[in-house]
Amino acid sequence: MSAMEDGAYKQPPKSSKKPAPAPFSTAKSSKVTKNPLFEATPRNFGIGGDIQPKRDLTRFLKWPAYVRLQRQKVILHQRLKVPPSIAQFAHTLDKNTATQLYKLLNKYRPETKQQKKARLEAAAKAHAEGKKEENKKVCTVKYGLNHVVSLVEAKKAALVAIADDVDPIELVIFLPALCRKMGVPYVIVKSKSRLGTVVHKKTAAVLALTEVKSEDNRELSNLVSAAKANFGDKYEEQRRHWGGGVRGNKSTEKLKKRAKAAGTTVANAAKL
Repeated sequence: MSAMEDGAYKQPPKSSKKPAPAPFSTAKSSKVTKNPLFEATPRNFGIGGDIQPKRDLTRFLKWPAYVRLQRQKVILHQRLKVPPSIAQFAHTLDKNTATQLYKLLNKYRPETKQQKKARLEAAAKAHAEGKKEENKKVCTVKYGLNHVVSLVEAKKAALVAIADDVDPIELVIFLPALCRKMGVPYVIVKSKSRLGTVVHKKTAAVLALTEVKSEDNRELSNLVSAAKANFGDKYEEQRRHWGGGVRGNKSTEKLKKRAKAAGTTVANAAKL
C-alpha cells in the first residue's frame, strides 16, 4: 500500500549537501565599511602601476675617474702608515677659530682687477690735472708660496695659514718646521679652495698676514695665541706620532675572530 493510498504523504529525507551558488549572484558582501581616513590603499608596483620608490643606487653607480681616485686616496691615507711630517696636516684648526680667522682675512683681501684698474685710472686723472698723489700704505693678505716663504724667512709674517689638502704635499711640508724655527705663528686650515676665495683665486696653498690695523690688533693676538696653543706648543708631540694604520671593517672582524680563537686581545692578535 502506497503512502498516497494510506492518506498520509511522507517527505523524502533532506540531504546534507548545500546547493551551488547561483552564477552572477547579487548577494551582499560581508565587508565592513571603514573610515576612509584610515583605510589601507595598497600600491601596485607592476608595469603601468604606481611609481617605484627612490632607491639608493650609490654602490651601483660608476663614478667618474677623478671621484674614484680621490676616494681611494683617502682610504689609502687611512690604511697606510703616514710619517709624522705628513700626518700633522690631519690636525686642522677648529671651526670656531677658523671662522674668526676668515673674518680677519676677509677684511684685508687684496684688490680685484677691476678695483686696481679704477684706482690707476683715478691716479692718472689726478696726475693729469696736476693734483698731488696720496700714496697710502694698504695692509693686505700676502699669498704665493715663494712670497710667503720669503716673508717667513725675513720674520715679517705675523700669522701664516697653510692649507691641509695641497697636492703634492711636498710643496708645503717644510713650512711648519720653518715657521717654528723663525718663531712665526702658523695654523693649518681645511681646504685650499677656501683660502683661494680670500685672494680671488681658485686655490691658495698658503696665506700670510704681515700687519693689521690698530682696531684689529686684539683679534690678531687672539688668533696668534690659539695658533701657538694648537700648533706651536704641540709640534714636538706631533712629530713623534705616525698617522694612518686604521683598518677596514673586514680586517677588523678577521682580527676579532683570530683574537677570540687564540684567546688574546685584538692588539696582540694584530702582531701574530
